[in-house]
Amino acid sequence: MRLLIVEDDPLIADGLIRAMRASGHAVDHTDSGVEADQALRQYPYDLVILDLGLPRMDGLDVLRRLRANRSGVPVLVLTARDSLDDRVAGLDAGADDYLAKPFDLPELEARVRALLRRQQPSLSGRMQLGELVIDVNGRSAYHGNRRIELSSREFGVLEVLARRAGRVVGKDQMLDALTGWDEEVGTNAIEVYVHRLRKKIEPAGVNIRTVRGLGYLLDKTGEDG
Repeated sequence: MRLLIVEDDPLIADGLIRAMRASGHAVDHTDSGVEADQALRQYPYDLVILDLGLPRMDGLDVLRRLRANRSGVPVLVLTARDSLDDRVAGLDAGADDYLAKPFDLPELEARVRALLRRQQPSLSGRMQLGELVIDVNGRSAYHGNRRIELSSREFGVLEVLARRAGRVVGKDQMLDALTGWDEEVGTNAIEVYVHRLRKKIEPAGVNIRTVRGLGYLLDKTGEDG
């Protein structure tokens, strides 16, 4: 999943970025409302964590502009503005959830998981393809009772492909889903991750097909025509 964190406090931003990346998400960060508005127009995100007290454009204005563009991306407002009127204003502007500062990181992580499950209901809990079971919340995969050892990047590739099972996923699409602005990962690295992942999941009856010139496709072994 690709997340945008909009927070101008460097300490809070650093903690959020570390936590979300540790959960396996690709993370972009900006510390101003104008840059956030530009990023939301340019990139597809799965979730936004949005501060309200931002320089150059208030977070509520960012949120209103986002909803005016008919974007349905989930937004978790994270702010020191914790009065009832502030919460009502944030929710009325289009926020999906509202968390006041100071906050406990485990609660924020739980709220992020809940919003992502709501956005991608097919990926809540577990999903199965062939004999491969994918535990999205636990970021793990199983063949029968045996856990398949996957790196964070390998699981990220598997998740992207599983979300689009039966459809071709281009390398650039994978990079967009797996990496943030400041992470330098090339298409060659994607090829390495796919190669490693393919060998690990094929015993479970699942294959990653290479569609020459287009990308990769996840399907059950024997369904490649």
